[in-house]
Amino acid sequence: MSDADPPLVTPNPWQDWRQATPARLALGRAGSGMPTDETLRFGWAHALARDAIHAALDVDALAAQLGEDGWTVARARSRAADRTSYLRRPDLGRQLDPQDAEALHALPRDAACDLAVVIGDGLSSLAIERQARPLLQALKPLLPGDLVLAPVVIATQARVALADEVGEIFGARLAVILIGERPGLSSPDSLGIYLTHAPRRGRNDAERNCISNVRPEGLAPALAAAKLAWLVREALRRGLTGVDLKDESDLAVLDGGTAPPQRIST
Repeated sequence: MSDADPPLVTPNPWQDWRQATPARLALGRAGSGMPTDETLRFGWAHALARDAIHAALDVDALAAQLGEDGWTVARARSRAADRTSYLRRPDLGRQLDPQDAEALHALPRDAACDLAVVIGDGLSSLAIERQARPLLQALKPLLPGDLVLAPVVIATQARVALADEVGEIFGARLAVILIGERPGLSSPDSLGIYLTHAPRRGRNDAERNCISNVRPEGLAPALAAAKLAWLVREALRRGLTGVDLKDESDLAVLDGGTAPPQRIST
């Protein structure tokens, strides 16, 4: 092949943008198709996404790590008996296994509980494995010192609404779930956070606040923890979450913080 021959791969003029994002752009082309290296990268990314969905969460390892950090830990399952049921029947992932619900009811707890934290495998156990512990480590010192916490519940085959039932069992004023998000081709380990005031079965998504794409390449766990701590404080102070509670944590930083939460009778 001489210097005068055209290149086998036509470069994309947006190539420099690839250094600023993991998104699949500026792939170039070989004839009418993608270059071989990009085809292989696509296959690798697709395999990582599939593995993230189907891999089982190592509950024992996570429970041990959280115990080392000073969290009280409980375990639960949804009514989805296995991964196939979980993927085919989302409704089962929103309900606690009856025996596990009874076990949570039987746990000793304070009469007044402010916050129930649930860690759900969701659609990416890899996200929980990588992001859940760093996020909770960053969150703990940011929470008000007098906040009454329920045991952290590690839930498998879990959907977002499972936290509503857990929060209802504990009588919590707020429930938050850290859950693995649906993997993308550039983000198999993305964590989502959902916060719900007065959790109970039947709550809808408009009544929640969401923080998404928690991972080092997206919203770093420490920054997500700061946002979550602000939302927790404001949700307790105002007695609400969802569309009526806007994330103004960035403004709070400029203003030097917000007033500590006050108990609101409900």
